[in-house]
Amino acid sequence: MTRIYLVRHGRAAAGWDVDPDPPLDDLGRSQALAVAGRLRPLGPLTVVTSPLLRCQQTAFPLATVWRATPTIEPLVAEIPSPEGVAMADRVEWLRAAMAGSWSALDERYTAYRDSVAAAVAAMPADTVVFSHFVAINAVIGSAIGDDRMVIRSLDNCSVTIMDVGADGSLHLVEGGHEADTLIR
Repeated sequence: MTRIYLVRHGRAAAGWDVDPDPPLDDLGRSQALAVAGRLRPLGPLTVVTSPLLRCQQTAFPLATVWRATPTIEPLVAEIPSPEGVAMADRVEWLRAAMAGSWSALDERYTAYRDSVAAAVAAMPADTVVFSHFVAINAVIGSAIGDDRMVIRSLDNCSVTIMDVGADGSLHLVEGGHEADTLIR
């Protein structure tokens, strides 16, 4: 059985409606250091990160301690922006979508959900994956057969633990710490 640690990135310096790829803010950098301290005894393990800057910066302290080179994996990136929706309106779209289910969205988004879960299920070794709120919820939903977009209100730098069976099945071991997460 393969164990996957899904880490939501630290707090970003800007919201989804302002900057599509913001860095971490000061609190986010502190959160990244703290999660590196928590995970350090587990490794070194393989480190995978979303290509987005906030995930790469969250991964950096742990990768540095483990002397690991993170693999950039686009399949664990943030949910794609809807076509034709202005940047200023993206948060409103996301909040409305997150109140519902994947099946209520178009095929582009169910394909995104399925590809995130498949990417995690295909990881061949124990791995720490730095990803995003919606992506991690997609993996959780896949594991437990729940179509809701939001199953857990994952805090920044929360760690969700999944096991992957020999048959590629996903099993939720531990959901990450929850908080009143501000989607901005």
